[in-house]
Amino acid sequence: MLANSPKTMTAIGFEAPGGPEVLQPVTVPVPVPGPGEVLVKVAFAGVNRPDVVQRQGKYPPPPGASPLPGLEISGQVVALGEGVTELDVGRKVCALVAGGGYAEYCLAKVGACLPVPESLAMDEAAALPETLFTVWHNVFERGWAREGETILIHGGTSGIGTMATMLCRQFGLTVIVTCGSPEKCARALEIGADHAIDYKAADFVAEVARITEGRGVDLVLDMIAGDYVTRNLKCLAPDGRHVTIAVQGGARAEINMAVVMARRYTLTGSTLRPRSDSFKALLAQEIRANAWPLVEEGVLRPVMDARFPLKDAAAAHARMEAGDHVGKIVLEI
Repeated sequence: MLANSPKTMTAIGFEAPGGPEVLQPVTVPVPVPGPGEVLVKVAFAGVNRPDVVQRQGKYPPPPGASPLPGLEISGQVVALGEGVTELDVGRKVCALVAGGGYAEYCLAKVGACLPVPESLAMDEAAALPETLFTVWHNVFERGWAREGETILIHGGTSGIGTMATMLCRQFGLTVIVTCGSPEKCARALEIGADHAIDYKAADFVAEVARITEGRGVDLVLDMIAGDYVTRNLKCLAPDGRHVTIAVQGGARAEINMAVVMARRYTLTGSTLRPRSDSFKALLAQEIRANAWPLVEEGVLRPVMDARFPLKDAAAAHARMEAGDHVGKIVLEI
């Protein structure tokens, strides 16, 4: 630790699960980096759907992780744990963390840190890791997305949806998104979607059939699950892949497995937070090799929605739950 670093810090926590109002500033000890960890003085923290679900009491942190919410940060390295040689004190980084991001200081595994280029603002840097890691793993590694294919992305103006849209466009895919209003559809098209379907005004299954002239899409990125799964499968072309990353519409789905066999579908999905440190480090290497150059060149930037001071984390959660946001919400520390 640095000799002059404080012993305590302000963070956002909650005593019992509930609505956004349970989030309150708390004073806690500044954590000490262990082997393979760095201590980051946080500039910004990203706000993500899993933070909301954790606050509601439905997504406990994995063993050993901070009980504080916050899965992605940007900031400056201020202390190194034992054995860390990859980063120096003073380096600007953004990082995927297993918790603890809503705080003045946060521990990060060195393998899950990415260097922040000079051209990237720190609020944008904080808005990248969670969506970039999630999309890269699920769309490109699990979903085998490749140039020339067509993807259907639900939640087209969410943090995940906007990142998936931009990355898929960079890698030569045709992007169809669903959104909940004409205004959000218009924003999704501005962000880079080729087609945007207002799911409240039209049946997305029929629209996908119309757009693809009956062929269907090669890949569905689904964060709804529930009764969407059956409808998603109707959108898939033969050999299509269905990737689930959240279950906002319910965890249970009824599937005709004869259709899965006949059309050779692949159904997969994942959650990122409980994965091992070594897995996240390997994923970070893949991102650094394939997607990070787009960030360094200024081609790939997160779509930013709103900034809130750390003390107003409750208002940030309320905005996310209202569903009016487009892109990423961040907390300014």
